[in-house]
Amino acid sequence: MSATATRPLAAARLSIRGVVQGVGFRPFIHRLAIRHELAGWVRNASGDVQIQVEGDPAAVATFVRDLRAEAPPLARIDDLHTERCEPAGLATFAILESRTESGRRQPISPDVALCAACEAELFNLANRRHRYPFITCTDCGPRFTVIEAMPYDRERTSMRAFTQCSACLEEYRTPGDRRYHSETNGCPVCGPRLWLEGPGHPPSEVLEAAAALLGTGKILAIRGLGGFHLAVDATNEEAVARLRTRKHREAKPLAVMVRTLADARRLGVVGQVEEELLTSRERPIVLLNRQVRGIDHDVAPSVAPGLGSLGVMLAYTPLHHLLCDLVQRPLVMTSGNRSDEPIATYNDDARRRLAGIADAFLLHDREIVARYDDSVVRVAGTTPVFLRRARGYAPLPLTLPVASPRPLVAVGPHLKNTFTLVHAREAYVSQHIGDLENLETVEHWRAALRAYRTLFRLEPEVAVRDLHPGYLSTRLAGDLGLERIVAVQHHHAHIAAVLAEHGETEPVVGIAFDGTGYGADGHVWGAEFLVADLVNYRRAGHLRYARLPGGDLAAREPWRAALGYMALDPDTAGAFAHTFVTIPDEIRSMAMQQIARRLNAPLASSLGRLFDAAAAVLGVRTVSRYEGQSAMELEALAGNRGAQPFPLPFTENADGVLVLDPLPLLVTLAERRAAGIGLSELAARFHESVAAATDAVAGRIAAHAGLQTVALGGGCFQNARLLESVRARLEARGLRVLVPRRLSPNDGAVSYGQAAVAAALLQQEERS
Repeated sequence: MSATATRPLAAARLSIRGVVQGVGFRPFIHRLAIRHELAGWVRNASGDVQIQVEGDPAAVATFVRDLRAEAPPLARIDDLHTERCEPAGLATFAILESRTESGRRQPISPDVALCAACEAELFNLANRRHRYPFITCTDCGPRFTVIEAMPYDRERTSMRAFTQCSACLEEYRTPGDRRYHSETNGCPVCGPRLWLEGPGHPPSEVLEAAAALLGTGKILAIRGLGGFHLAVDATNEEAVARLRTRKHREAKPLAVMVRTLADARRLGVVGQVEEELLTSRERPIVLLNRQVRGIDHDVAPSVAPGLGSLGVMLAYTPLHHLLCDLVQRPLVMTSGNRSDEPIATYNDDARRRLAGIADAFLLHDREIVARYDDSVVRVAGTTPVFLRRARGYAPLPLTLPVASPRPLVAVGPHLKNTFTLVHAREAYVSQHIGDLENLETVEHWRAALRAYRTLFRLEPEVAVRDLHPGYLSTRLAGDLGLERIVAVQHHHAHIAAVLAEHGETEPVVGIAFDGTGYGADGHVWGAEFLVADLVNYRRAGHLRYARLPGGDLAAREPWRAALGYMALDPDTAGAFAHTFVTIPDEIRSMAMQQIARRLNAPLASSLGRLFDAAAAVLGVRTVSRYEGQSAMELEALAGNRGAQPFPLPFTENADGVLVLDPLPLLVTLAERRAAGIGLSELAARFHESVAAATDAVAGRIAAHAGLQTVALGGGCFQNARLLESVRARLEARGLRVLVPRRLSPNDGAVSYGQAAVAAALLQQEERS
């Protein structure tokens, strides 16, 4: 841009908060300034993007207007502050070096799926990046998984190991180019490289050889954005079974990857919302309904046994696109780990941990800074529901309705763990960490927390934990050595998470349905009706307590939950007779003794265990091979068929708390099964019975408390049929229903809820 002929007539400085850095925002500002014939500069800082422009007053005003209107699709402007300043007599517009500012922080972009422009170049024979597996630009590619520190510049990412060649540097320095200031820029000459390790000599055509291995039923470990996938031909039953055996993943459903939306439509029902999710820049795994005619059932039965849905994702990296294009069939893409371990990220780590699983390794030399699982979403009605929030979404911050007066860290629960770092109203919820059941996952948790503290320049002063004294996360909170630790009841955290993401602070009726959570009375809670705001809660209703013989074992053996309910009334033993026919007498007798002696048989009010008991009573499942299997199979059996509810009565106890008694429902299910009623009908009627009873209890609590809003949280609301039925019934009463939108209903949201409770509590203490 040439110098302006006259002195600039106006100048302005702008500070922009909330911009997702590294998605072409600075190049966009540069191009916009040139278009309006303005001089000045733009730079990234630790807490914002800073701009100064000088030129004609009308052009400056138009620049500010167009900045908001034309911002790149991956940029998010939360706040734009403009102030007049004295012209500095600048002659050109430049992108300045980033500036590090103490105590300030800026959101970080998640990784972004391959954009259409790069995809076109990937398959263009004439393009110099033709079939280059690491093609990227300012609009797509790795972000969070390569960033080591902020502000976002190449020297603070793992891409600093690759020096750009002259052709790439020219793109990087040319304002009109799509790769202008693309920090992940590279090409076959200067960028990351790919190679194959396996039997025989290294082939010259790496991708073709990898595709050939997949085509012959081999298991391939693929290094991706945030870790390794284990891939296998999804249509090859023998290969899928071999993967399950080696990975020790007996029956839990596996996700499938295809290249195009047309390919996805052959695997399940793709409605408008599913299409939007599948083709979004986040590219999550989306659960598609397969219980309709015309769906291609070539996918091996063992990919998702016993379920009516299939997890499908579209290719999101250039490497995925190339492999899917070569193989021309659906590929299982499951996490590169043994069950219950974190996914492998480093090449040597994968060679060590996956050697007994994979037949070959497809590796690259772009280091992974942050471990990143695939996100998983399903649709309930027209509402997307997260099952797991990770790639594509984390670590974008969520806002709290109440600012915390002190920085804090909420360490989350024991299962499906995430943690949340908070500064004022900004809550940085981590990607999915997993179950804190082994040393590897605990080390992953600690490493991820260290990374977040560095990236967001946050040093917490307060730790927030679950009420359970024995959770490993409780110990982790203590290990942080902070002066203040706040304990938050598990189900209060579930409801607080829903309130916080909706910006609510007033009391609501909270319905928290899940497997288990430590209750304020020392018993196991899991079907809770609360009157709650962010600071306080009151238990207004729950499921009748029953004993769980074997404790945690009851979550894996549904017959134990059924036995606990039967023990509430010995006269029901006849109805339950068929439930235990496959259980050895000595094992059942031992469980009965546990109940009678109250040894390792805690009292529980868990809806998750009621689903288990119903599955056992109906003969669907007496032993589960993964968490939630019986409930998922019951939902699949129920499908979308209409059904009338059976009675699920409730009474009011001496404390005014409403108690639902599911024993009559279980007896009815057992009797109807014995009478020959179909399992699909009974499964549907079970769902409607729970939904109708939930509606009745919540309606009564809302009326007595004078409340008009209900919040739904907890892992059981991952069940789309239950969620939709409960919501529809409550809305028919005229109640306003809040459901999780940006986080999962399950325990992945608990840390955010803990943070919301602690922030409100600390603010209340400060004011009092």
